[in-house]
Amino acid sequence: MRAKNCPEIIRTTRIADLCYLPSMRMTDATMYARVLAGDAAYNGRFFTGVLTTGIYCLPACKARKPRKENVRFFPSCEAARASGLRACKKCHPDDFARGADPVLESIETLVAEVRAKPAAFVDARAVVRRSGFGQTRVFELFRQHYHTTPADLLVRARLDAAKHRLLTTRAGLAEIAGDVGFESLSVFHEQFRQRNGLTPTAYRELATEKTFTVTLPEGYPLGYLRRALSRDIHSVNERLSGDDYAGAVQLSSGPAVLSLKLSPSIVRAEISAGSTVEAHALVIGLLGLDQDAAAFARLAKKLGVARLVADRTELRISQTPSVFDGVLWSIIGQQINFPFACLLKRRLVERTGNLLPNGLYAPPTPAAVASLVPADLLPLQFSRQKADYVIQTARLVSTGKLDLEALRTRSATRAERTLLAVRGLGPWSVNYLMMRSLGFADCVPYGDTSVTSNLQALFKLDERPDIDATRRLMSVFSPYRSLATTHLWQLNQPIPA
Repeated sequence: MRAKNCPEIIRTTRIADLCYLPSMRMTDATMYARVLAGDAAYNGRFFTGVLTTGIYCLPACKARKPRKENVRFFPSCEAARASGLRACKKCHPDDFARGADPVLESIETLVAEVRAKPAAFVDARAVVRRSGFGQTRVFELFRQHYHTTPADLLVRARLDAAKHRLLTTRAGLAEIAGDVGFESLSVFHEQFRQRNGLTPTAYRELATEKTFTVTLPEGYPLGYLRRALSRDIHSVNERLSGDDYAGAVQLSSGPAVLSLKLSPSIVRAEISAGSTVEAHALVIGLLGLDQDAAAFARLAKKLGVARLVADRTELRISQTPSVFDGVLWSIIGQQINFPFACLLKRRLVERTGNLLPNGLYAPPTPAAVASLVPADLLPLQFSRQKADYVIQTARLVSTGKLDLEALRTRSATRAERTLLAVRGLGPWSVNYLMMRSLGFADCVPYGDTSVTSNLQALFKLDERPDIDATRRLMSVFSPYRSLATTHLWQLNQPIPA
């Protein structure tokens, strides 16, 4: 594929799309192509033996790529060892095969320590020192496994600790700021307000109030939020009329109605029942306030693709009201057009959700969907396979075998591996779910036609990029590939009012 005015990083070779169908037997040519691409999605599906060095590796190993004539492929580590090969010390294939990952485990332990005692770390350099790795390696591992930097994760840990103190104690703001590690009260105020849309004092008042006001950053593209909140104009669980939004949500205490009054600088919110603290978290997710839109806009301009963020530098990813809602949508929306997906989702909500007094349906709980059998959904035009995927996943969640909420605090790597093990969730679905429902910042739903079409337009390519080319094209936007995906979805779309 030839690119016009395009950096070297986006040059590519074509790979047949059929190599991504797991049900088909992979040829040696296909497997070698995955090795050259460093495709982590194929880790564990086969192992690469390098005859000249006597080692076997994962397909995504970072070592220098072997020549094709020196490679042999194996279905397992045992088969590779039986041929006299030894495990690579760079990618640790034996650890991967048995589910162990020592480097990831060490970073997860470090992150857990930071979150438990953020005040024990003066700054990001203290996090690096505690890790035992070099600075460059630590930043790479945090970006890979948590889609963030040590400094940003430390700030978030301090804010989470401060929120807990605000709601559970009457300690003064200066005391709380110092106890969680902020260098000054003013820094605490600024960081808190920027990521939560209100002051620490206003947050504390959520414990006794049913209404609250969130401040929007300057230049917030309200039209894009309206578009996100009204994607399905026939929705039965949310409604947007002008600047008035009402959405039926599930809180820990049960169903409730979240009402929003939108304006260019503030959003006024009210919850009909349940925890206002939970409602605030939902609003922050809907607005995407904890995402670093400004940093991504700066990166896009630095890369010479300012057109990608033109007129919407503050665009955010509007999060789904719950992770389970995202799971349902990612399964239902597979391989069908958007209007039909909306129709199926509405029918499922009407079949399993609770009708509230305002005429909206509360989203279904996992238990409600789990109580169905596939035959219940066939009259609603679900395919048997799609019905089975939806119900079986709901049963995993309702029985506690799949803890969706726990994925929010786990590493992106663990979340991805956990979700990929669920029948009905492939790479596209998992990446969509991670960016839209779990809030991970560096995801791409590979294979998404809108992403590939708009990458072709953005970089003036002669052809639409395949999956390998998409991976290379999107790599320049790391660690903000989720926001890059969102901007690509909006590229060349009419600017909303």
